[in-house]
Amino acid sequence: MPAAHYYGLILAGGRGTRFWPRSRKARAKQVLKFFGERSLIQQTVDRLQPVLPPQHIWVLTNHLLRAEIIRQLPEVPRNQILAEPVQRNTAPAMGLAAHILESLDPEAVMGVFPADHVITNTKAYRRLLRPAFKAAERGRLVVMGIQPRWPETGYGYIELPPGVTPGSVEPVPVRRFREKPDLKTAKKFLSAGRFFWNAGMFFMRARVLLDELRLHQPVTAAILDSLPGFGSRGFAKAVARRFPECENISIDFGVMERSRIVSGIAAGDIGWNDVGSWNAVHALHAQDQQHNVIHGEVILHNATGNYVDGGGKLVALVGVRDLVVVETPDALLVASRERSQEVGEIVKRLEQRRREDLL
Repeated sequence: MPAAHYYGLILAGGRGTRFWPRSRKARAKQVLKFFGERSLIQQTVDRLQPVLPPQHIWVLTNHLLRAEIIRQLPEVPRNQILAEPVQRNTAPAMGLAAHILESLDPEAVMGVFPADHVITNTKAYRRLLRPAFKAAERGRLVVMGIQPRWPETGYGYIELPPGVTPGSVEPVPVRRFREKPDLKTAKKFLSAGRFFWNAGMFFMRARVLLDELRLHQPVTAAILDSLPGFGSRGFAKAVARRFPECENISIDFGVMERSRIVSGIAAGDIGWNDVGSWNAVHALHAQDQQHNVIHGEVILHNATGNYVDGGGKLVALVGVRDLVVVETPDALLVASRERSQEVGEIVKRLEQRRREDLL
């Protein structure tokens, strides 16, 4: 099958609450510039080329972010940047995209890519894309696994057959999906050599995914089947009316863990990071001799291991270590780097207080 039938779906509907106060509903993590002059979603599109030209890129986001994403991705046709009526997790989102692509191209094969990840070794990454698409052509559901670099407890894992070689481009059967483990189990996974981080990147024929949804998620599948083809009169109204009725479930729980046709690619170290917290941003930036990462004008005295973004103000740190300090015009965050995953709890408190001005 020629690559003319290959498409990319970028999932860009998340809020990035752990990156408050910079990440907000209308300017979430995926459209922010954490590394260089390109936002995370722009970098996602950049690294998919030349395998997928912009004309074969589709984006699913929300109404608050759509205009900004259109502005940031002028090369992607704007009618291919779609806003879901409501968030219903990855299984309905991918199913909707499969319905759209299958109605336009019955031979469509789609790759699914999160909008907010970082991959530093793009050459090694691109080397994996074509084999993944090829396996999907043959009717497999393909998931990309990342060779773990430490015993991570915050990621799900996929278990591949013994003896699998990290960096191999040959897809192999996935033995099973494993949930986020405790530290003891994560250490066992790391030493075993056949467990890989589930990176949330998938490849499949649009038609095959729809068939698997009919088998494993019949309620959602029936709703998607009821929609007219993309571009048809009434498509947008039908999506607005029916899509909220889909079950709120991830593609992992809803399909991948139940399917019998799942294969995995054992990616080596491609420099993948899901950029899940301010601590991850600190780790990915160049650091000074005291392991600080600073943006803007900062004065440090006996301060080590800090991440500082003063938002245009002078920031002075004295005798502190391993902090995250992020300033915006209307908010200031000071957090322990080690506990920066908990910043999302602040967003929940703001929601409880109905502080929409800070969300």
